[in-house]
Amino acid sequence: MKQRYDVTGMTCSACQANVTRAVKKLGVNDVNVNLINESMSVDYDESMISDDDIINAVENIGYGASLKSSDTPKTSEKKNEDTLEDETKHRLKVSFAFLIPLMYLAMGPMVGLPVFDFITGPEGALNNAFLQFLLSIPVIFVNRKFFISGFKGLVNKAPNMDTLVALGSSAATVYGIFSIMRMAYGLGIGDFDLVHTYMHSLYFESAATILTLITLGKYFEARSKGKTKASLENLMNLAPKKATRIVDGKHEIVDVDQINKGDIILIKPGDSIPVDGVIVEGSSVVDESAITGESIPVTKSIDDQVVTATINKDGSFKFKATAVGEDTTLSQIINLVNEANETKAPIAKMADKISAVFVPVVIIISILTFAIWMLLGYDFEFALNLMIAVLVISCPCALGLATPMAIMVSTGKSAELGLLFKNAESLENLHKVDTILLDKTGTITEGKPVVTDIETSMGEKDFLELATSIESSSEHPLSTAITSYAGENNIHPVKVGEFNAISGKGIKAIIDNNTYFAGNLRLMTEENIDLANYKNIAEKYASQGKTSMYFADQSQVIGIIAVKDVAKNTSKIAIDELKNLGYEVTMVTGDNKTTAEAIRSELNIDKKFAEVLPQDKDKVVKELQDMGNKVTMVGDGINDAPALARSDIGMAIGNGTDVAIDSADVVLMRNSLLDIVSSIELSKATIKTIKQNLFWAFFYNVILIPLAAGLLYPSFGITLNPMFAAFAMSISSVFVCLNSLRLRGFKPQFKNENKIREIEKLQNKEENKLRENVNKGEEKMAETNKLLVNVNGMTCNHCKANVEKALKGLSFVEDAEVNLDAKNAEVKYFGSADEEAIRNAISEAGYEYKGIEYK
Repeated sequence: MKQRYDVTGMTCSACQANVTRAVKKLGVNDVNVNLINESMSVDYDESMISDDDIINAVENIGYGASLKSSDTPKTSEKKNEDTLEDETKHRLKVSFAFLIPLMYLAMGPMVGLPVFDFITGPEGALNNAFLQFLLSIPVIFVNRKFFISGFKGLVNKAPNMDTLVALGSSAATVYGIFSIMRMAYGLGIGDFDLVHTYMHSLYFESAATILTLITLGKYFEARSKGKTKASLENLMNLAPKKATRIVDGKHEIVDVDQINKGDIILIKPGDSIPVDGVIVEGSSVVDESAITGESIPVTKSIDDQVVTATINKDGSFKFKATAVGEDTTLSQIINLVNEANETKAPIAKMADKISAVFVPVVIIISILTFAIWMLLGYDFEFALNLMIAVLVISCPCALGLATPMAIMVSTGKSAELGLLFKNAESLENLHKVDTILLDKTGTITEGKPVVTDIETSMGEKDFLELATSIESSSEHPLSTAITSYAGENNIHPVKVGEFNAISGKGIKAIIDNNTYFAGNLRLMTEENIDLANYKNIAEKYASQGKTSMYFADQSQVIGIIAVKDVAKNTSKIAIDELKNLGYEVTMVTGDNKTTAEAIRSELNIDKKFAEVLPQDKDKVVKELQDMGNKVTMVGDGINDAPALARSDIGMAIGNGTDVAIDSADVVLMRNSLLDIVSSIELSKATIKTIKQNLFWAFFYNVILIPLAAGLLYPSFGITLNPMFAAFAMSISSVFVCLNSLRLRGFKPQFKNENKIREIEKLQNKEENKLRENVNKGEEKMAETNKLLVNVNGMTCNHCKANVEKALKGLSFVEDAEVNLDAKNAEVKYFGSADEEAIRNAISEAGYEYKGIEYK
């Protein structure tokens, strides 16, 4: 099983490596520790290892661990981060409040600043030293967590960054106390030379400065972490906290977490949808931009799905909850982002291996530094200075932040763009692929055929009326395309006397005692229908990637209708963009070779695999991989799942099947192939940022550790003061954070930007037109209208209650009041009244509906 844990006390990559190593020793299948989130995910065999075993393993090396509860409110993580930032800010304020006077006491007399007489000269040296000691105590106390964590890690043989800080500041403080004791001894025996020697060897300001500057770096880190999670927090806040549930016809306002599967939820204009579900009554226009990124609202009606956090713009409807709590689309998106943050990119493994041995090596280097300079004859103060500088400059904060900070910012940005990476490995490896394999139907194309051409020997309107009459009883996608086209042109079917579907061939129907056929060439041939010149026309359409439906009477073809599953408006541009980036674009389809070639040629695709059976798509992926290609497969259907799983990186279109999405590494929520380009560009930008972070983290340590150890002192007289070392270490961490935060401004670059803008303009026109309709609808919905419903069969107050309950249960009804004497009910409603729904409600309640009268 896979379980998530909160881990406390981690401060650097060494901590991360220590926790990982301790848990791995238990024999778990996999463990991923996230330094930024302070979390851990462990895959283990629950029959052999328990949660307690894992928690104890972490606690035994000095860290805290607890199960991450799925019932914890999503805002708790944000509150914890705010608490951490506030606590760090408080420590920083206290540290600076005492550091400033401490620095004045320590440095003021050296630069001629005025100070009190009782703390100047050899006579006041002890007073000065003791005041410095007192001022350093609050700084040490408020930052005591460094010492607790650092020495605990040392005792448990798992040293970390805090160990280096604790050793460095402790050495400075202890030496300062030793200096006070020597000064007191000198004053006691009247040896002012001894006092003068040690009054310049106090390191209280160094200890306080080290702690303060590292706390400053931690504060910047905490703020950066908060910024990286802004996108995720925005997602969390999209879902409403309350919803209107209908129970036994009554409306009740409940918390969203009280909604169960199967509950009926009422949604009015302007409401956010609280859980996933299927509409059971009413229709509306829903803004799904928060989830899919598509700005154009989508029309929804009975049996259509609605998802959490989308906004109802027009109309009112009821829907049945199908996914609640952690199962909603929004929760799954958030979980995907969290899981991506908790997994490690392969590039992070190098940093982990180095971090595992880095701190012990640094401690050894610092001890050797001290010993060597002492053996060379330098004084204790000089050797101690260099030892402390080595300890402080080597804190591996930047190394630990290099990868997870970039991954976290990137996954947050990808969520904004509608790109969901299931793990960090996919985010890193995506830029390594060289071949893009695209499924045709629903991926390159819209997934539903539309009428493109009509050829007939009779009047087109009459022919279309005949065709839609024949096809109206069929559920075939081509039939749906024809009936939809007819409906858009206000042409309605006539009554069909007899209907017979001929499997794999077409339809036979009788209208007004005349027999008609509709179907493919095979049906026409078997029925000995004269094709005249329509066969040539159909072949011409086939070369254009279109499918022709023949319509004939008993003797000859009277017309054909060509339909085509048209490409999405961004498919051609996306394919051109991918080719510009150097990728080979290949299409896989079950279509015949002629149709497939027409689409390949139209969209300028490099290669095609045609007449591929659904179950054989993964064989195409394997064939490409056997040729040495790194393949990204993009698909949307159940039959694409094996190919998505086999490919190096699988991408699922967001409106695809659950099986396809589960099998993919990346989900494209906006259903546009341009998002393939965006995801690849984001992958490249992320890896570039991680490499920059790692370079500077390694470069910083490689350059400054020898400098801190005094390597340049014999030749150039250059050393590194411990205070400057602490400042430099903090700045390196801040640099990594700021460099990672640049990814928040990531925007994919397209060579065909002008063409994309033209498409966006057309979409904006469509969007504005739809919005105008929506606004008109909202204005109309805001008005409360009245009507009278005439009802027979009501005899008592019990009948009155039943009818009122039935009417109030309708989504568009605001209120209903029955008048028993007049045998009617006054109904207040918004928008338009559905007379059929009113009729059914009255009938189901057991009364006779007699019509309505508008007031």
